[in-house]
Amino acid sequence: MSTFYTATDHFSILPAIMLALFGCSILLFDAFDAFFFGGARQRRWQLLFVVMAEIGAGVGLVKQTLYLAAGGPNGLPLDGFHGTILVNHFSIFFNWIFLVAALIVAVVSYQYLETAGEHHGEYYGLILFAQCGMYFLATGTDLITLFIGLELMALSFYVMVGFLRTEQRSNEAAMKYLLLGAFSTGFLAYGFSVLYGIAGSTKLSEIAAAVAERSPWDPVVILALVTASVGLLFKISAVPFHMWAPDAYEGAPTTVTAYLSVGSTAASMAFLLRMFMGPLVSARAAWEPLLAVVAVMTLTLGNLAAINQTNIKRLLAYSSISHAGYMLLGLVAGNDTGINGILVYLLVYTFMNLGAFIVIIALRRQNIIGEDLDDFAGLMHRSPGYAVLMLVFLLSLAGIPPTAGFLGKYYIFLALVQTGHYGLAVIGVLYAAVAIYYYFKIVRSMFMRDEEQAAPLATSTGVRLAVTVAGALTLGIGIYPEPFIRFAGAALVR
Repeated sequence: MSTFYTATDHFSILPAIMLALFGCSILLFDAFDAFFFGGARQRRWQLLFVVMAEIGAGVGLVKQTLYLAAGGPNGLPLDGFHGTILVNHFSIFFNWIFLVAALIVAVVSYQYLETAGEHHGEYYGLILFAQCGMYFLATGTDLITLFIGLELMALSFYVMVGFLRTEQRSNEAAMKYLLLGAFSTGFLAYGFSVLYGIAGSTKLSEIAAAVAERSPWDPVVILALVTASVGLLFKISAVPFHMWAPDAYEGAPTTVTAYLSVGSTAASMAFLLRMFMGPLVSARAAWEPLLAVVAVMTLTLGNLAAINQTNIKRLLAYSSISHAGYMLLGLVAGNDTGINGILVYLLVYTFMNLGAFIVIIALRRQNIIGEDLDDFAGLMHRSPGYAVLMLVFLLSLAGIPPTAGFLGKYYIFLALVQTGHYGLAVIGVLYAAVAIYYYFKIVRSMFMRDEEQAAPLATSTGVRLAVTVAGALTLGIGIYPEPFIRFAGAALVR
């Protein structure tokens, strides 16, 4: 028995164990509360369970970091479950992003769910289960492990997108997301089966060795590359696999939209980096032009479609699509600067995008959805603090210094110039200018229009704390980026 499940195996998934245990505990506690007390009595305890889970996961990540700093056995990364789990600085970097995103979303969800009348304990359990799936996407080095992690995350999000059960658009969004997600998963599973056929193994290292022995233009390699790419690009909402994002972002509860836009994107990008810089790295000659075309299409549609949007959640959905295009440009560049640029981009994107959605959450009041451009009219007069913070988040999303968003775009453009992709760099800069236009539509509404809704914002201590932290980090990373750049640099894929 000891050889089947060792202490090293346990240590390699310690944060995931904490998340799964507390997620199950929330479901049991909620059922107990509903049976004996009729529900609605212990909702604050459900949030406390999430906080305890994140503390436990954070302690596990710290222990893993100290283990790596001490050199581990023979100076190697933490390897568990016969090489299917690999804990290194790359996985720890992403798991800190997942932890921060989940914690912030859970804290701001309490007030939102109360206002929406859909406060149920399983919501908090789903947050933890989705994060548990993200953990395996960042640490997995085996096709089966990665697929299980992806499905655990995706199934949690399918339910969360449709969590507003009395709203038709939430139900429709969940159905579209589920159907399209299942379709893309079929392509991904087929691509994985072809990779398994090439190598006779599901381990990424053995697949990489087998693919390296073939030509990048081998028909079997191309088949595996194309089919797996469909599934991977769907998860980051890259064009032409983006069609689910605007509807899912608009129909989902805003707290779920925030979590989906940050957590799912970061986890999917970790998965994508694992695949393209691992098993498929030797086929770079085939996938680099493919990703370059997809990146340009993603930037084009994301930015141009955002111009005419009046629903802020749909606008930010197309904005997220365009940001995925920038990250793909970093992968096209492919050097250390480009990969580091993706990691920095994801780090700063976490705070600036979460911050923008938290402001939208604060605008959700009784009988007021607060998602349209008109709802932001005169926000500076009603709530100057939220208006200024929203300005900071929008400046960062547009990539204007000294905000953190400038840092992410800078590294992407630098990597493109270093690798001779001058045309792609010019396209990226031009679309950054387009983004300024539609972001500043919101700024104009907040600062230059008269208020149309006099009702106070549905704010709370959790919402105020979360938006302040997001705003401080969005500015702080831009003004003093060195520690964060070093943190991202240590996670470079080798």
